[in-house]
Amino acid sequence: MSATESTRERGAGSWRADPYTDALRTGHGPLFLRRRDGWMLPLEVERWCAGADTSDMSVLRRCEGSVLDLGCGPGRMVAALSALGCPTLGVDVSPAAVSRSVHAGGPAVCGSVFDPVPGEGDWGTALLLDGNIGIGGDVRALLRRVGELVAPEGLLLAEAAPVDVDERVHVRVDDGCGGSGPDEFPWARAGVAALLSYGQDAGWALVERWTAPGRAFVALRRAP
Repeated sequence: MSATESTRERGAGSWRADPYTDALRTGHGPLFLRRRDGWMLPLEVERWCAGADTSDMSVLRRCEGSVLDLGCGPGRMVAALSALGCPTLGVDVSPAAVSRSVHAGGPAVCGSVFDPVPGEGDWGTALLLDGNIGIGGDVRALLRRVGELVAPEGLLLAEAAPVDVDERVHVRVDDGCGGSGPDEFPWARAGVAALLSYGQDAGWALVERWTAPGRAFVALRRAP
């Protein structure tokens, strides 16, 4: 196993740890990503475990063809897409998240975006929402990988941080009450400007950008 693969495996293990599993089981937090310096990023467990809201629907309306939701969590987006009759699949490293997604009616498989993915190279649209632009701690590498998953000229609908930020950090899953995941793993945050810069480097072109309350999104098209 390479050093990069080892780091990704540690990250996957943290998402399977008790604080995250417990939060998904109950449907609420508190839950955070805690940096080494003690700063904590709140995770919106209640929103993730609810149905797709108005902001989510602004994403779903822009989907084209079959849709791959990367880091699908408890599956609100794949469930909504399935209800609309759209071919879709969620991918998540957490067995608890995949189980909840399937129970909600959203087809999902357990695995990493960096693992082989069903239908690789044929998906019409990929989703990276709810902070998942941070997966692996390297936005450029993640966007290159997503480019391998979608069809030629496929679409990526990604959520950026709602503030102007570009950081790569190491974090743990933390419940804010003394419970934390066993492993530290790399994570990233990217605002719109940083995401677009990384996207251009990785072969994506901007199609559209829009906002919803407290959230920022971009649509990127894979160059042929």
